[in-house]
Amino acid sequence: MAFGKKNRKKDVKSPAVCVQTGRQASLPETALPDGMCGRMYEALREAVPLIDAAIFKIIRLVGGFRLTCGDAYRDRRLEEFLRAVPVNGTQCGIEAFLSAYLEQMLVYGTAVGEIVTGYGGVHALYNVPLENVELRRGKSPVEVLICRREMDGGASPVKYPERIVLSVLNPTPGQMTGNSILKGLPFVSGVLMKIYNTIGLNWERVGNVRFAVTYKPQGDDVSQAYARERAEQIAREWSSAMKDTGVVRDFVSVGDVSVRVIGAEGQIPDSEIPVRQMLEQIVAKLGIPPFMLGLTWSTTERMSAQQADVLTSELEAYRRILTPVIERIGDAALSLLGGGRCCVQWEEITLQDEVEHAKARLYHAQAQRMERENRTWTHGGGADDSEIGKYGAGGDEAGDPDAGGA
Repeated sequence: MAFGKKNRKKDVKSPAVCVQTGRQASLPETALPDGMCGRMYEALREAVPLIDAAIFKIIRLVGGFRLTCGDAYRDRRLEEFLRAVPVNGTQCGIEAFLSAYLEQMLVYGTAVGEIVTGYGGVHALYNVPLENVELRRGKSPVEVLICRREMDGGASPVKYPERIVLSVLNPTPGQMTGNSILKGLPFVSGVLMKIYNTIGLNWERVGNVRFAVTYKPQGDDVSQAYARERAEQIAREWSSAMKDTGVVRDFVSVGDVSVRVIGAEGQIPDSEIPVRQMLEQIVAKLGIPPFMLGLTWSTTERMSAQQADVLTSELEAYRRILTPVIERIGDAALSLLGGGRCCVQWEEITLQDEVEHAKARLYHAQAQRMERENRTWTHGGGADDSEIGKYGAGGDEAGDPDAGGA
């Protein structure tokens, strides 16, 4: 019988790819952080304007870019498309899409966008609200399924996942979502807000001056008998004098009447040092130099230059996260022009003084000239009479004392 033969061929299965340290199943994760954290991050931006200003400065400082694919005609068509592509139904241009995309990633740690197709190509770009999507593990721990939340509370995988772009910021190993740049700031910001609230209450009490008017009757019988009537009369006259009628009025009294400011002996606590300590923590977490936020802490030019260099490295890290997203959008747009792959060319980040850049270009040009002169003297085996007349015996160009010899 055929099934009894020993030399029967066995079905050979292709080897499967699996992650040895991954769990077989995991709970779904929402792209939006925990509801309380998400609302807290939004409240932080509203309560501390410094945080909101720093986020928008990071977005603007990331800079512009251009997409190239190696063909001048397609480069021009691609640039026209990226400049005019509709975004979210209210804006135009890929810069608007990336600004909202980067803001979402910085605040919540996760950003989701969609390439909307139609009419045979890319029709628009859409920034997806994080509460509308859910992330789930696929069959492998390295596979992520993007699901759309339904009205009944369930979630179903999107039909075309290749049109979805997803980016996370500093994700924790094993987690599908990223971490907000504001993580760790709620406690510090809470202390800062307590200080600000206390300052407001103190100024409400002390700044809006309250007066204590004291009448001390004399020792005679008449003063003692009419002390209450005189006190009520003084109170009426003082209230009338202090009313805001647009006219300055005097308060005149007889007898032993003293007027003093309530709380004049107390001192408002100095808040400069604790406020600066809290702001230093916030600025260090956001990675923005203090001078860019209007905080004049560092007075030396050297420190400002070093802080600008640190910010440049931070911006380069954000660019590396955004580059794959931009390239996917560009590749989708190139599908109308015959396909192909494009690459992103970022503009140079310039945070230093233009004078310093001009000096750097000058020194670079001088170095290139000296290298050319050295190659001329080295490979030429000497110089003719014209070269000797031009450079002299020492090899320095006449009239240029800064130029070095060969």
